[in-house]
Amino acid sequence: MIAGLLQHGAEGGGGKDPGSVFLDLFSHLSPHAIGSVRIGDLELPIFNLQVFQLLAVVAIVLLFAGAARAVDGPRPSALRRITIAWVEWIRDEMVYPVMGRDRGRKFLPFFLSVFFFVLGCNLIGLLPHGATATANVFVTGGLAAITLFAMPLCGMAAQGPLAYWKNLVPHGVPALLWPLMFVLEAISLLTRPFALMVRLFANMTAGHLVILSFVGLIQYFGLSAGGGVAWAVAPVSVAFAAFIMIIESFVALLQAYVFTLLSIVFVGASVHPEH
Repeated sequence: MIAGLLQHGAEGGGGKDPGSVFLDLFSHLSPHAIGSVRIGDLELPIFNLQVFQLLAVVAIVLLFAGAARAVDGPRPSALRRITIAWVEWIRDEMVYPVMGRDRGRKFLPFFLSVFFFVLGCNLIGLLPHGATATANVFVTGGLAAITLFAMPLCGMAAQGPLAYWKNLVPHGVPALLWPLMFVLEAISLLTRPFALMVRLFANMTAGHLVILSFVGLIQYFGLSAGGGVAWAVAPVSVAFAAFIMIIESFVALLQAYVFTLLSIVFVGASVHPEH
């Protein structure tokens, strides 16, 4: 990724204005149309982020195809043991402690899909010429919308349509305060997924901005102070950018964990009225 950005800047991406270097580099975070598809009279653009999301889905299918059968197999391969360990960790450390074994087993496929899709999108963005779909607010908004709809739908399925909305307000609240508490709890249904959206988007975008900023320093000093200064700054900038890349690998896993765990907590609270 860093080498690709350096090559892009060396080919004249920043123009003559040194300040335009950073604007040009930061544009890598924006989705780019790479084609279009026509459906009748409607022409829909295809963005690069959609391609990388599909790559994440394909990678998940290839990694976990047959994993369920491999659990009961005599000697699963090393790759299968790794995937099985991840599934068991998410099941035993994230889903079951929050939702319980019986109910958590029903929701486990959904949360596994959320975790590995977010993780896949995060990691693919660290590859050369890759783009991080989760650094786009529309992608994280779509993921948060799934949690938003899952909360009331799963709650109504578990408790009943009327009982779910009634149980939004804690028991024992005075009748005069009940309408106000209901409005506040209804608003919280929107604010929780909104927090999921902003947290994932902000964390994934921030790391990439830092990396691009370090890389941009080389081009900036090269245009403003000459090639000698650029060569002097390059080792420090590349070292810091590489260090942030390593940190971003950990952040990619951490943010997938946080997004999934909070989704489990929110859906679990909707399913269990006492929570």
